[in-house]
Amino acid sequence: MDASLLVIIVVVTALVFDFTNGFHDTANSMATSIATGALRPRTAVAFSAVLNLVGALLSVEVAKTISGGLVDDARITPAIVFGGLIGAIMWNLVTWYVGLPSSSSHALFGGLIGATWIAAGADAVHFAKVVDKIVAPAIAAPLVAGIVAMLATYLTYRLTKRARKSVTDKGFKAGQIASAALMSLAHGTNDAQKTMGIITLTLITAGTLAPGAEPPLWVILSAAIAIALGTYLGGWRITKTLGTGLTTIEAPQGFAAQTSAATVIMASSHLGFALSTTHVASGGIMGSGLGRQRDGVRWGVAGRMAAAWGLTLPAAGLVGALAGWIASLGTWGVVVVAVVGMGVSLAIWLLSRREPVRPEHVVDEIAAQAETHKVAL
Repeated sequence: MDASLLVIIVVVTALVFDFTNGFHDTANSMATSIATGALRPRTAVAFSAVLNLVGALLSVEVAKTISGGLVDDARITPAIVFGGLIGAIMWNLVTWYVGLPSSSSHALFGGLIGATWIAAGADAVHFAKVVDKIVAPAIAAPLVAGIVAMLATYLTYRLTKRARKSVTDKGFKAGQIASAALMSLAHGTNDAQKTMGIITLTLITAGTLAPGAEPPLWVILSAAIAIALGTYLGGWRITKTLGTGLTTIEAPQGFAAQTSAATVIMASSHLGFALSTTHVASGGIMGSGLGRQRDGVRWGVAGRMAAAWGLTLPAAGLVGALAGWIASLGTWGVVVVAVVGMGVSLAIWLLSRREPVRPEHVVDEIAAQAETHKVAL
């Protein structure tokens, strides 16, 4: 296959991943705002899409980590990157279909590492960098966000104990709009850069860019637009899980969860840590639930999510390894991987149409959950 055509295929595939990242992770930014009624669903996703686009233009530190640190760019080819992307996209679609907020970031890392490992050898993966920039933040960031959200929620309820609930709810819902904006900016700053880094890595392996180069302007803009479009699509299956499945969210909790998560993500983006915004957002929500009451988290749902988190890197890595190996065999390999990838994607989409989850479904479930919570009190 002509090298230029292969690069174009990989760039388009990377932008498709970016699009799936957007709708897979919309819930990270907006689930709590929708759950408390601070923003209407369609308004929330449009608001988040615009701020994701803006956030993607603020930094390239995470992109440089991915394009110049995780794997040996002198030993891989665009075909290997293509295989890794297919592994990431497949995992994103599967977890979206079942409504599990797994990490798009870890799916991407797993796919790339698996494809590189099987096609170029284990020593082509910089495992020290993987531990330093991915594994350590994956463990620390959600814990930090959860602890901060728990303390903030506890203090908030203590300080507003004597105030009228209608007054405090109104104030915190207004605050949630600001915290949702910050969270969307943070998501764009961290997650869109991962696609920028992958495209830049592809251009380096193809000899179009020099090793260590920063993402060109067209890469930054295309990644920003792709994640914004995906965010606008909504990802309602995962929004339902984060907005109603983990805990019954009230306005003070939503504000605490969003603010703590956004702060952790922005700080990590500045340092070049390619962490999972899904893990951080979920940690913030669980922390806020514990801050309101000790039994405020539905641990069954949390356990399913944790299992998906643990499986993401190896599962995407296995698919990426197989796809990367086949794609590296030549033109026919790239074609086979592309056809299988499109076929599986279409099948998942058709299955999702049989039992669609729409914004009104999420709103109805939130209203029913809130009524049940009032009765319980």
